[in-house]
Amino acid sequence: MIDASGPQVHIDLRAASAHLVQVEIRLRPRQQTLRLALPAWTPGSYLIRDYVRQLEGLQLEQAGRSLPLRRMDVAAWQAELPDQEPLTLRYRLLAPELTVRTSHLDADHGFLCLAAVVLAVEGERWQPHHLSLALPDGWQAFLTLPQEAGGGWTARDFDQLIDTPIEVGPHGAHRFAVGEVGHRWVSWGVTLAGVDPMEGDPDLLRDVQRVCHACCRLMGERSPAADDYLFILHLTDNGYGGLEHDRSSVLQYGRRRLLKPDGRRKLLQLVAHEYLHQWNVRRLRPAELTPYAYDRPTIVPTLWFAEGVTSYLDQFLPLTAGCSSEAELFEDLGMELSRYRQSPGRAVQSLVESAEEAWVKLYKADAYAISSQVSYYLKGAVLALVLDLHLRRHGSGLPAVLRLLWQRFGRVGRGYRQSDLLDAFCGVAADLRQLLPQWLHGHEDPDLEGYLADVGMVLKPQLAAEPWLGWQVEAAAGGGVQLQRVLRAGPAEQAGLMVGDELVGLAGWRLQRPDDLAPVLTAQSDAAVLPLVYARDGRLRQTELRHESPRVERWLLEADAGAAPAAVERRRQWLALEVA
Repeated sequence: MIDASGPQVHIDLRAASAHLVQVEIRLRPRQQTLRLALPAWTPGSYLIRDYVRQLEGLQLEQAGRSLPLRRMDVAAWQAELPDQEPLTLRYRLLAPELTVRTSHLDADHGFLCLAAVVLAVEGERWQPHHLSLALPDGWQAFLTLPQEAGGGWTARDFDQLIDTPIEVGPHGAHRFAVGEVGHRWVSWGVTLAGVDPMEGDPDLLRDVQRVCHACCRLMGERSPAADDYLFILHLTDNGYGGLEHDRSSVLQYGRRRLLKPDGRRKLLQLVAHEYLHQWNVRRLRPAELTPYAYDRPTIVPTLWFAEGVTSYLDQFLPLTAGCSSEAELFEDLGMELSRYRQSPGRAVQSLVESAEEAWVKLYKADAYAISSQVSYYLKGAVLALVLDLHLRRHGSGLPAVLRLLWQRFGRVGRGYRQSDLLDAFCGVAADLRQLLPQWLHGHEDPDLEGYLADVGMVLKPQLAAEPWLGWQVEAAAGGGVQLQRVLRAGPAEQAGLMVGDELVGLAGWRLQRPDDLAPVLTAQSDAAVLPLVYARDGRLRQTELRHESPRVERWLLEADAGAAPAAVERRRQWLALEVA
């Protein structure tokens, strides 16, 4: 029996070893022209993914008859129906790609990003969608949709359905609560010791819970915005990433990363980032994403706020949760500020341009991108730091403005625009009416040292040991030294070099590995020009390399031992995310 209230989606994952997802959608059409489309991207990851490339064998059947489907676009179809009797759509999807925004199915587990799986039927978007799953023996499903009495789940509409990531497999869940809201943590993959990460580190689940509570405190809430929450972790060899959803987060993290001194802390920062997104970006959402347009790019000028502010705060939340130290926060912030200042693209691409061009630049960055673009995550986080410290000059802080925007827009589901953000910030500090547009649209850096001095902090430069050549090198696949990056207007570019060139000899000495460069450069430090032999496209070439004096390799962020008591107190409030 087909429910007239909306489509019934059945997903069969029993062909796990073949990585094939079998999908069947049954519905009673509301008109005799049927239009279908598969989303081209998933919210939170601003790149056209062309999920249709994994779809095969699409068929339409009505009353036992096969009906033709005419392709209207690369991921859209249309059929003319003889009547409005119930119909069935069947197709398969290959699921070989393990990321937070794609689907993966093998003999060990399955993960579904439903934007890549479920066809949208015109006229059904805002209708309930009923979901059922067929799983291999011994597997169970982890998702956050309300469960139906007779089995299966119901999404209130298509948007909620594809906002629901699904993890399936023989693994179990760890449970905890934040406020009165139940949370589940599901891990697939094991540590290098061969155990579930939560079992290998018994305190990790407790610290995740503490970080979740810290997010609620930041937002001025006793409980999360979701009424049920699921964390899905894929522990891989060296992966990293996250994707937010209304009631869940999908995380990918490298087991080798976990062994690094900062590995556990960085995992908690990733947890904080995606968990905070249930407020900032999922419910406190840019107007351009209300509602989502799944078939095309949507220009969102305010991604600097959605991602940059979240990236800034995710470093503080483990500290305010009691899971890291002030010294570790200074180390992390110093690394971010170093990364920013070593990004020449910040002088080429403004922050708003970075947000607006996300679809064609950030997620498609190549070896030359560092010279022409800057991440709105990174530059947005630096601006968030500046805004936080600027607001503290006016007796407030970034947490206060975030809470104000949550109450004004997020709670009621009203999308905000750039002008709304400007009004909110200027309501606290009127001088931001002029300053904030300059920071968003210009290329000049704010007075970082001055703002940090307000809270008794200093940035100390550390010079590199070697001359600056404007390049980054790596070991070539077949041996030798290869150029990985060539910075714009640097010595390497001026010498005519480009990414992919193999460096053969420098100043008369053979180069066989990247470590061979430093001794030659040190020995030739007094030479203004160094002869260089390199290979490109199988041919040997010669050029002259004019190196420059060593540049700053990194900045250390440290507490100023001579800071005034007032600055020390402002630092305490800043680190605690307190607002006076």
